[in-house]
Amino acid sequence: MEHQPERPVSQGTVAIRGALLDCIGDPFYQPEDQAVRYFADGLLLVREGQIEAVGAYKALADRVGDRPLIDHSGSLIIPGLIDTHIHYPQTGMMASYGEQLLEWLERYTFPTERKFADPAYARQVADLFLDELLKNGTTTALVFAAVFPASVDAFFEAAEARHLRMISGKVMMDRNAPDYLCDTAQSSYEESKALIEKWHGRGRLLYAVTPRFAATSTEAQLKLAAKLLDEFPDVYLHTHLSENVSEVAWIKELFPQYDGYLDVYDQTGLVRSRSLFAHGVQLTDDEFRRLSEAKAAISFCPTSNLFLGSGLFRLEQAKNPEHPVKVGLGTDVGAGTSFSLLQTTNEAYKVAQLRGQKLSAFKALFLATLGGARALCLEDKLGSFDLGKEADFVVLDPQATPLLALRNQGGIPQTLAALEDLLFSLVIMGSDRAVAATYIMGERAYSSKVASL
Repeated sequence: MEHQPERPVSQGTVAIRGALLDCIGDPFYQPEDQAVRYFADGLLLVREGQIEAVGAYKALADRVGDRPLIDHSGSLIIPGLIDTHIHYPQTGMMASYGEQLLEWLERYTFPTERKFADPAYARQVADLFLDELLKNGTTTALVFAAVFPASVDAFFEAAEARHLRMISGKVMMDRNAPDYLCDTAQSSYEESKALIEKWHGRGRLLYAVTPRFAATSTEAQLKLAAKLLDEFPDVYLHTHLSENVSEVAWIKELFPQYDGYLDVYDQTGLVRSRSLFAHGVQLTDDEFRRLSEAKAAISFCPTSNLFLGSGLFRLEQAKNPEHPVKVGLGTDVGAGTSFSLLQTTNEAYKVAQLRGQKLSAFKALFLATLGGARALCLEDKLGSFDLGKEADFVVLDPQATPLLALRNQGGIPQTLAALEDLLFSLVIMGSDRAVAATYIMGERAYSSKVASL
């Protein structure tokens, strides 16, 4: 049963004016002009943190009533961005030089995550991490914590204080890692269960059972992770899959009894509709089909995949209409090189280009908003401006920098064709500098013009 965050009911009741854009369908499978909704002069009515109405300003102006009217005319307002894979303990080790995945874990990641046994340090980083997300327009994320339960407590405490819709979990890791980071199959089960009972469904917080990846878990640990999913059917499974060629070969050595990397998770009971697998760069066609059949999701992490030299994700295969797989975008900090999902769409476009594909601005918007919500089974709560959804949204300034101002001289577009051109400029040139404000449940949580709110 979900507990509501403690907040006065008078808060989160507001009217927002500006150019409103959201996805109401999947532009990978239907005409883009049918998959997006746009009001060049729009009005968003929010009551107690939920969307009450959306439409043209002229049509809704008489419903504003006594609620505050905040005018963001000249800016583009979109649903809050959703990051489907990121590691908060790796915030301080971004831009660590020179290694590919397995060496990078050994040299940089494991020593960094050791620090998160200290609750005070974990909370310090969690606060900085969440502030960075809000600064970049990210309002929901699926987040790796560290192996220590205190790291989960610190993260959820910081997220709860900000009234954020966040998903996280304790890393489960009982082999092939330093002793100081290893748990056991049984202790990981018991600690994860206690954290689920403490945090899952508390306010806007949700839990993800989080084995790091198959190489650092025994079969016994993976099966106990599946037991948690059986006991708590609405929690998530969050792990890594088929990121790197050497990693895939290592999994084959560690689990010779199984038919490939995904099959390890499948045969231990972890491939489900609420399972999200990060990367999937090296997946076979059969593995894509199995993910589609199970209604599992993939987090596409282009900045990380390029930084670590892991490869080019086959987005076109994931979005194959014959066996579609849910896909969201992940920054994957700290292998990822930016907290910005706009920067991530920039790299996703380039990955698609290298594969001879085209990622349009509207498709990029879908992946970062409604697509991410669908990947997380949260499309009833997030991802668009549909009535009754939680009012998390982002105000983008198309002229935030001198280059963007030069690029977007025409003001707010009146047509979808002109809108797509403006949006594409933000997809490629945008960053945290383009984020004018971030709203959580109808309340401003970040403003580029205010140092602290």
